[in-house]
Amino acid sequence: MNSTEACIALNMVAKMGPVRLRKLLEVFESPERILSAKHGDLRKVDGIGSEVAEQIANWESAVDLPGELKRIRDFGAEVITASSPSYPRQLREIHAPPIVLYVWGELTERDQHAIAVIGSRRTSHYGAESAKKLSYQLAYSGLTIVSGLARGIDTAAHQGALAAKGRTIAVIGSGLTKLYPPENAALAEKIHDGHGAVVSEFSMEIEPDRQTFPMRNRIISGWSHGILVVEAGLNSGALITASQAIEQGRSVYAVPGHINAPTAHGSNRLIQQGAKLVMDASDILDDLQILLPEKQKFPIDAARVLPELSDAERRVYDAILPTETPIDQISTSCDLPAATVSSVLLRLELKRLVKQLPGKYFVKLS
Repeated sequence: MNSTEACIALNMVAKMGPVRLRKLLEVFESPERILSAKHGDLRKVDGIGSEVAEQIANWESAVDLPGELKRIRDFGAEVITASSPSYPRQLREIHAPPIVLYVWGELTERDQHAIAVIGSRRTSHYGAESAKKLSYQLAYSGLTIVSGLARGIDTAAHQGALAAKGRTIAVIGSGLTKLYPPENAALAEKIHDGHGAVVSEFSMEIEPDRQTFPMRNRIISGWSHGILVVEAGLNSGALITASQAIEQGRSVYAVPGHINAPTAHGSNRLIQQGAKLVMDASDILDDLQILLPEKQKFPIDAARVLPELSDAERRVYDAILPTETPIDQISTSCDLPAATVSSVLLRLELKRLVKQLPGKYFVKLS
């Protein structure tokens, strides 16, 4: 048994945890020696009670290490520990760094320069587009985007990084064979296929639950030099991640949202409490540019090149605000009859320049 295999086994021992492992390593020096230690010697270690010592001493009766190693091989994953060169340096510094990281994909040196982008699972069109745009710009500039593969903002963040042909890391709150949510399986495949990695600290068959997601969140913030909250309600898990980021000494950024939108109350509150307000990627890069391996230009304000439009199409398109705009307001702003505006909006939708939202609201597509 080598050191990595011993760490995999220890990670599967109930109530083990990274803090207890650190205390055990101070005494036994290697994970292999921990697994071979006697119950009485284990119990003497500070913070290791009789129950945990019993579980470690009898680990082979509860942990199917050969089966786990086969599952890892069959899935095409690898496992790294804190002693591995590809283990994120930032992550080693947090209070409870993961004992192991299951990696499906590839980690590179560039992934040491990362920014987390997170937010609510239930998001507005504005929030999703903001996450996608900012993640695109940050990934294009050389930063790896770290997020949680969840619905909403996380999904948009990964998609933005992929669109920029950049790097993105999806840290999930389950084992690799229990990917959640299942509808993001295709997105996980894209990340795995040369654009980053799907990462977990949990053994292969662990199901997601209420405990695994907060544990996952500390990895997202701990991996990154800073964390960007795009849209989050007052009870969003993103706010817990932001608190963890502050405890870990990371910078916290937030995108402002509509003051009456419940999905933005948490992110707006973060700004009130001192998070840096972000309107484009330069607000983050001004802080983090020194961390990038190579300074790159990125398209922040580049206007979209539009196809040739008729006078009516141009007037209707220009009347749509950067946020969701009701059709009545569009009609009033461009001074055209409502029937004409409806017809023009349909043509603009077919040209993929605008999108209709519920309630007869329209937005421009970036």
